[in-house]
Amino acid sequence: MFLKGLLDKLEIKPEVFYAGKFKSATEPFRYNQMSEANKLQTGVWLNALYNSFLEGTSEKRKIEMATLKAIANDGKIQSANDALQYHLVDGLLYDDQVKKLIAKKVHIKKEQSISFVSINDYAASVAIRGASGGKIAVVFADGDIEMGKDQKGAIASDDYRILIQKLKNDASISAVVLRVNSPGGSSLASDIIWREIDLLKKEKPVIVSMGNYAASGGYYIACGADSIYADANTITGSIGVFSVIPNVEMFMKNKLGITFDRVNTGQYADMPSATRTLNATEKGFMQSSVDSVYASFKSRVAIGRKKSVSYIDSIAQGRVWVGLDAVKIGLVDKIGTLNDAIVSASKMAHLKGYSIKSYPENKSFIEEFINGYENSIKVKAIKEEIGVVQWETLQQVKSIQQMMGHPQARMPIFVVNHP
Repeated sequence: MFLKGLLDKLEIKPEVFYAGKFKSATEPFRYNQMSEANKLQTGVWLNALYNSFLEGTSEKRKIEMATLKAIANDGKIQSANDALQYHLVDGLLYDDQVKKLIAKKVHIKKEQSISFVSINDYAASVAIRGASGGKIAVVFADGDIEMGKDQKGAIASDDYRILIQKLKNDASISAVVLRVNSPGGSSLASDIIWREIDLLKKEKPVIVSMGNYAASGGYYIACGADSIYADANTITGSIGVFSVIPNVEMFMKNKLGITFDRVNTGQYADMPSATRTLNATEKGFMQSSVDSVYASFKSRVAIGRKKSVSYIDSIAQGRVWVGLDAVKIGLVDKIGTLNDAIVSASKMAHLKGYSIKSYPENKSFIEEFINGYENSIKVKAIKEEIGVVQWETLQQVKSIQQMMGHPQARMPIFVVNHP
């Protein structure tokens, strides 16, 4: 979604500062379409995901990849019968027929006697622990990285700073696995969490396991770990920084008749301001701030990955990578699951057996009810009323609002999946 045309019509002129030629999160404010650099990086990671999808399908369905591509490109699957004809499915059955088939396979006379398990329960049943012995903390870091605390659905800097300090000082914890599933966010919040991880690593092993994405600030908090695991299709990297200052002066004046005046105690006392144009010196200040954060980001990565800053700069520039490519260029150590990361942590801590403790700890029912019930009901109601696509667009707009005024280490893309 590109906002430049709208902003031009409204006479809103955002001041954009960024570091990294692939750091395209600010493109909606600067262009009416994707830049060539952004199209290049998006094409690379998107095709990597697509090829992985095709390879998996080819292996399981025993169909050549070229054939699968042709089926897709020619639009040959328009109905369930088409899927059957091209061997993408094994049969066309109703619910009762599937149950009869299952009952037959498990030697049960009545399909009503089958004990079904949800996919979530099935996934949760996979053992991720050994025998009793040491204890491994698994810290789940899901959502945008933001300053503050008690931000539901986000990685709040104060909450995670206190949590990581607690784990560092807990003698019963032998190792920590940080499960990162984040597109990034506030660069300052990311740096605060990075610092705590760095201190924690001096006391006990820290292993990172990446989920769907651990990009920009998500990679920032991961880069200092002893070892990093990712999925083959994890979206990671995006080492870059940007900042946006909206300028609504002409919009307010020409569209609404609102003007502003001010009295300052110093030349730059009201900087940055959304109601006046930044002068050249102030723009220099802003770009310098972004460049400084970018330099720190690259330095953190270089130290954590044991590479030179110049090498990190060559693979940074805000570019997004998938897990397989991230291993090749040294941003990730191995392709593996959360369980693989836990096993690695146990070996680093020299544990013969271990138990798992997940963090942040679940709140009590009363706490969840008081803090989250009202918000969850609001979210559900809005989603049902406006639809999933519109809801995701709204989240993009909210994310854009969060970018304003502060350096951001945030993934430059929104990955949206729709049937």
